[in-house]
Amino acid sequence: MLSLGEVQKWLENHCHEKENVVGGLVTLANSRNESPVVAARWPDGSADNKDLVAAAADSIRGRKSHFRADVAATEVKATAGNVVALPLQVGQRAVGAVALKLASGDAEITRVALAELQRAASELAREVLPTPASAASIDAATSLQLQAAILSRKAFSASVSAFANDAAATLHFDRVIVGFMESSHVAVVGISGSRESRPKGELAELAGAAMDEALEQDAIIVFPGSSNDVPRITLAHAAFVRRMGGSVFTIPMANHGQAFGAVTFVRAAPAAPTVAEIAQCEHVVAFAGPVLELKHAAATPWHKRAWKSAAHSIGTLRRPGHAVAKAAVATAAVAIAALTLIPVDYRVGAPARIEGAVQRALVAPTDGFLRQVNVRPGDQVKTGQVMAELAEDDLQLERRKWESELAQYENSASAALARTDRTQFVISQAKANEAQAQLDLVMGQLSRSRVVAPFDGVVIQGDLSQSIGAPVERGDVLMTVAPAGSYRVIVEVDERDIEDVQVGKAGQVALGAFEQSVPFKVIRITPMATARDGRNFFEVEGELASAPASLRPGSQGVGKIEAGERTLAWAWTHRLFQWARMTLWAWGA
Repeated sequence: MLSLGEVQKWLENHCHEKENVVGGLVTLANSRNESPVVAARWPDGSADNKDLVAAAADSIRGRKSHFRADVAATEVKATAGNVVALPLQVGQRAVGAVALKLASGDAEITRVALAELQRAASELAREVLPTPASAASIDAATSLQLQAAILSRKAFSASVSAFANDAAATLHFDRVIVGFMESSHVAVVGISGSRESRPKGELAELAGAAMDEALEQDAIIVFPGSSNDVPRITLAHAAFVRRMGGSVFTIPMANHGQAFGAVTFVRAAPAAPTVAEIAQCEHVVAFAGPVLELKHAAATPWHKRAWKSAAHSIGTLRRPGHAVAKAAVATAAVAIAALTLIPVDYRVGAPARIEGAVQRALVAPTDGFLRQVNVRPGDQVKTGQVMAELAEDDLQLERRKWESELAQYENSASAALARTDRTQFVISQAKANEAQAQLDLVMGQLSRSRVVAPFDGVVIQGDLSQSIGAPVERGDVLMTVAPAGSYRVIVEVDERDIEDVQVGKAGQVALGAFEQSVPFKVIRITPMATARDGRNFFEVEGELASAPASLRPGSQGVGKIEAGERTLAWAWTHRLFQWARMTLWAWGA
């Protein structure tokens, strides 16, 4: 431990070397009294140093009572009158302070003076209160404490600052710098003693280059090193020491064999760190690194995480081995190429049904009652076959009435002719003609009371077997008949696909009642859309090339119409793109 005279000498040497320094002061904490005492002044014997004493006291007070990881570990406090104060800190203990009064307030001169004072004050602090031997041993509790400091902060930047500050204080280093790999280089994300979440400047650039150097060699780089060290490239570390002084070493951070960042430890003293110190730091980084990576991943935007994951996967495939993964990727690439480049026949699919080419509705010829039904839907009928009969009782009475009146008028006309009564003859003849007309009408109604098949076909509608005796009115549809063997197919094409359907295109319909599909050709597209069951569709009529003998009207299935060539990727995704296009258009202005 230095004496007060040695402290005075140190202050004089430091102030004499600096042209911009006009006054200085060193205060040390008293072991019996926590209030600091002035240990050295420059110029010697100067009395006007109240501003220096106040700045030194503020510096010690801010670093002594409660150490907070979110406050810079080597914070410099500037006051009015170009006075700067720097705490003398060893570990978590503030042993004193150095305060200087500068002749010029120029920012660049002040920055250089502070950097030089920081290196010198670190050496003085270790000389005033050397690091105890017990501080060299880092137990598991300390590693857990550093992890707790990381996890206790919500933001990633606060976690990095907490780790850097605690590690610098616990491991007795002047600077601890943390960097993470971004793109192809390491970016500094935290420096002990700095509040910036993304530090910039010369120190960050030099540290980032040193971290890149360590990660490229995947090894711990120490500079200056010993003669027993494995030869390494240390150009970036040497540049760091030339600019900042002291000694430096970098430990890569890795997880599952993949390096993701590094931690650089800086000490103002030029002496190289011992093997034990490096091992202790490596132990701490091994514990804290994965936790920092989790925090960093949580703070990284999703698109950057996805890009990083893709880059990692590509890098893995480039390395030797991983035959199964490479085969899977190659198969996927071939499949994607086939889906997007190779055209295939595209067909528009839609619900379909079978109808008769011609359908004849058979209606009730007159008012009456249903007397007899000879056929039911599905029965085959021949031309002229009686399918149903209406009751004839009223018509027969009407027929006999007009037959009687006709005979009466004809006899009256014959009698008038025999008497040569021309007037009566004409009247009787006219009434006879009227009766004949009424009789013809009744006979026509009697002939139509029997519903007969107009052609050979099959009954497709009109099950009247349970309605015998029921009254019917003239014009009521009794049955529907379709020609046997003459059918058409109706495909209900969705309005989104109708533009791909053209007259003359071929198609096939698969019916639930048949194992094989039936070919057809499009002959007509209905110009008007039909709305049913929440969908709009156009009826497309097709002509069957050959109808199976067992085919029946009303059969339902699925029809597919040829619509040219498309890729499978388009066929599977075009509905999604149509929906997205319409949705965006509806939401747009």
